[in-house]
Amino acid sequence: MSPIVPIIAMIKNALSKTQIDRLGERLKGGPHTESDLRLLDDYRRSFGEAYEAVVRTIRQRGEFPTGRLAKSTLSIVEKLRRESIRLSQMQDIAGCRVVVVNIVQQEQFVTSLRTDFPGASVIDRRDKPSYGYRAVHIIAEISGKLIEIQVRTSLQHLWAEFSEKSSDVLDPTIKYGGGPAEWRSILTSGSEAVGTYEELERVASKAVAAYEVMVAAYEKLKKANLKLLEQNLPDHEAQEMRGMLEDWTRKMERSEQEEQERREEVVHARNELADSLKEMISWLDERRLKEQQ
Repeated sequence: MSPIVPIIAMIKNALSKTQIDRLGERLKGGPHTESDLRLLDDYRRSFGEAYEAVVRTIRQRGEFPTGRLAKSTLSIVEKLRRESIRLSQMQDIAGCRVVVVNIVQQEQFVTSLRTDFPGASVIDRRDKPSYGYRAVHIIAEISGKLIEIQVRTSLQHLWAEFSEKSSDVLDPTIKYGGGPAEWRSILTSGSEAVGTYEELERVASKAVAAYEVMVAAYEKLKKANLKLLEQNLPDHEAQEMRGMLEDWTRKMERSEQEEQERREEVVHARNELADSLKEMISWLDERRLKEQQ
């Protein structure tokens, strides 16, 4: 049984799905009545217990998510108008975000979340980014409430901040494929650079695993041959054995040096990309400050 089941057993829906969807249609069409706004506020707050249960479970994994108890009224209305979606189907009324170091940790954490929230749906926006946005979203359903868990790598998070800042400073439609074509091209190039780097990260991770297997095999072989040398072998056999060990040691030293160089290249590539994204974010911050003066 999932550890969150006892916590959420008493959570109840205040409105039926039909009532929720009718409310969504009224909000989408506008204008908004006080009664509808109160109903929406009640609906938003009804996610509270489910949201807290999800956050507690993530914290038990040693992560400290950031997030929001409920999407704002304006954001809900804008999404209803922008997308063909019913209010009861909206997956991100409440949600949180976890940022991990790299894509290997991302995949490990997503696997653990699928264990914690059996039946949760997974939306992988890495191979097919949404307007450049890359992340993995886990949609956990807790007693009828959909809670979105965004899992991003640090680079995916930097790119998302760049996109958000671009929308705030330049054009609100940039996040959804609008805005100046030149700026969309910059965002797309940045997203593709993140994808290319993280594929390199995957390959490097496999290379590290293969290297560690090779090291373990070498140590076993070395130990076995050293035991043989302790026996009374003829001089020519002992000499040949020592020559083989020296040759293996030289090969392992070369492999270790090559592996270290590969790791340094990966780190260097990551730092360069992260610095580029940070510079663009800083530039947007400076531009907004100038506009406010």
